[in-house]
Amino acid sequence: MGAYFGTDGIRGKANNRPMTAETALKVGMAAGHLFTNGERRHRVVIGKDTRLSGYMIESALTAGFTSVGMDVFLLGPIPTPAVAMLTRSLRADLGVMISASHNPYYDNGIKLFGPDSYKLCDEKEAQIEQLIENGGVELLATPERMGRARRIDGVHDRYIEYAKRTLDRTVSLTGKKVVIDAAHGAAYKVAPLALWELGAEVIPIGVQPDGFNINDHCGSTHPEALCTAVRKRGADIGIALDGDADRVLIADERGELIDGDQILALIAEDWKRAGRLRGDGIAATVMSNLGLERHLNKLGLGLERTPVGDRQVVERMRQRDFNLGGEQSGHIILSDYTTTGDGLVTALQVLSVVVDKDAPVSEVCHRFNRVPQFLENVRYESGKPLESDTVQAAIARSEQRLGNAGRLLIRPSGTEPVIRVMAEGDDSQLVQAAMGEVIDALRAVSA
Repeated sequence: MGAYFGTDGIRGKANNRPMTAETALKVGMAAGHLFTNGERRHRVVIGKDTRLSGYMIESALTAGFTSVGMDVFLLGPIPTPAVAMLTRSLRADLGVMISASHNPYYDNGIKLFGPDSYKLCDEKEAQIEQLIENGGVELLATPERMGRARRIDGVHDRYIEYAKRTLDRTVSLTGKKVVIDAAHGAAYKVAPLALWELGAEVIPIGVQPDGFNINDHCGSTHPEALCTAVRKRGADIGIALDGDADRVLIADERGELIDGDQILALIAEDWKRAGRLRGDGIAATVMSNLGLERHLNKLGLGLERTPVGDRQVVERMRQRDFNLGGEQSGHIILSDYTTTGDGLVTALQVLSVVVDKDAPVSEVCHRFNRVPQFLENVRYESGKPLESDTVQAAIARSEQRLGNAGRLLIRPSGTEPVIRVMAEGDDSQLVQAAMGEVIDALRAVSA
């Protein structure tokens, strides 16, 4: 990670470095310059979620891009996967999503997509950082080469049609009562409308953004509202998206949550049965439950584990020619359709299996029993607590204690000063004891 780019683009507190108008202006200039070559007109598409600071970042990016000669197509509030799709559809040289995903309103971020609609690689991000630091007036276009900016109409309809086309034309949601929680975020218009057009009785919540309420006790990071609504309204299924709609969690008819691991298992089984699953396996991160791995192995499928982050999953999928991968958090990548996580398209795949099997969601979506898994964050003030000899010794003892009966994963967060400690195994008491020793050691050196 560099001075600006983290695990998923540039992210931070709005109006604080690096998420200032000045940085956004420089990002527009640097990225625009990097992706401009030749005399033809170049274009960039810019989407955003519903955060108040999105207006500021959008305007600054637009100024940066137009100043180096790029034409700007403004999409307004729209899901991240729609930006990726429209980057390719509109033959753009670059796509930008202004969002901090599942974070609160006071954070914001900038995600960049190349002309192939995939998130930029580390090399391109490093080049942009270098231009931000060292570039100046030499990046600017001459007056006659400056870019234009315009708002593009009809992008919601285009995305809805794209999402619906991922289903067989025979699939209808008629008779299904669906609660959709859009987290007061980017999908607040498109998600309920797409479900309604497919025939569902739609109960929308989290669809009244005011610039401040994105992800606020709603959406996939706070699914309690969804589960309550499903139970109260007697719905067949609940769908919770996050602020930029690139992740999804499902609630069954009892209001019980189904996470990304169960969704991966369901789609993997369905696609294997239909002869659609490529590569005899899927990609998932080190956080995915051991129960998923065992379940896939019984089906004759492999699980390739990657570091945390959907970009890491996508990279492994491309290496292994997988068409399915994702994260426990609900980032599911279906590369037959999209180059990034798409909460709505994933939910439609789940619904198509539910319709096909004509059984309750609780039965259809519960594919395996989870191995007991525990996760705790240990905050620290400074330094590198993981490099401490006492912490390393505690980790070694805990791993030896678990042996082949479980897994222990310790990693620093990419976005905040915390160490994430995860442990899982069949014997929950053994797992908690092993995990507790590591946490105690971390706290001792972090105090």
